[in-house]
Amino acid sequence: MVIMSASWSSHAFQPVLERIADEIERTPGRGRPADYIPALAACDPRRFGMAVAELDGTVYGVGDWRQPFSTQSITKVFTLALDLAREGDALWEHVGREPSGNPFNSLVQLEYESGIPRNPFINAGALVVTNRLQTQTGDAAGSLLEFLRAESGNPRLTFDEDVAASEAAHGDRNAALGHFMASYGNIDNSVPVLLDQYFRQCSIEASCADLALATGFLARHGIRADGSRLLTQSQAKQVNAVMLTCGAYDAAGDFAYRVGLPGKSGVGGGIIAVVPGRCTLCVWSPGLDERGNSVAGVAALDRFTTLTGVSVF
Repeated sequence: MVIMSASWSSHAFQPVLERIADEIERTPGRGRPADYIPALAACDPRRFGMAVAELDGTVYGVGDWRQPFSTQSITKVFTLALDLAREGDALWEHVGREPSGNPFNSLVQLEYESGIPRNPFINAGALVVTNRLQTQTGDAAGSLLEFLRAESGNPRLTFDEDVAASEAAHGDRNAALGHFMASYGNIDNSVPVLLDQYFRQCSIEASCADLALATGFLARHGIRADGSRLLTQSQAKQVNAVMLTCGAYDAAGDFAYRVGLPGKSGVGGGIIAVVPGRCTLCVWSPGLDERGNSVAGVAALDRFTTLTGVSVF
């Protein structure tokens, strides 16, 4: 249930965003950009943007909210939704729905859990979902890009080939995950093809406005921007639930405690969040904490739910 002040109305989003941006600007210590992906290491950690999209597509924003950035793991939400829409509960035979308690690129649990990743948002789980979508569509990354363009209303969204190449050049751990799961029969595409699809997926550039709009189907209980249904109401609930429990790497509990919304972060510094039945948000600031989440992004979402009283609790 979403709880909000009786006096709260959407026209108040803009002043709230401006207040948050002012507070963030005066906050020292913004973390460090992801340095294990060279193409991301040069990002200025003090960049900041934030957008809120209502269910009808009205968008409010502040700061660098129109600046495209590397979406990275945020895309895992959309590939999950696209595959879930195609194969339903059969997907959950190949990936779990539990928090991992380990770093997002860990191999530790796979061996004693027979190649079944804990959830769709750690790298192993995302590889499984991308593999399933690749089998369903023949072009997982292309299907994702087409979906994001349609939902955001931005036909200019595209892959950043430099970021994709950078990830491929430093992708040994993901390759190990893919081959390990293939040895258990949980990957049915060739691992090189899967990795190419996965790195391209993560390299998509989009702005806070684009991503807030693209996430709207989760706030509309599965309904796309054009009014067609992508997910059942139950499936939309499932995606939101996994975002709440697993969407911030191994800091998901702290994120739920502070923010109180389903969310998904990426090491590019972005975070999306959902207020079911109300609105969606995206915040971007490239400086990360030690767990890979945007320092300013988490703080901004924390302030948003505190100032507005909007939460799922």
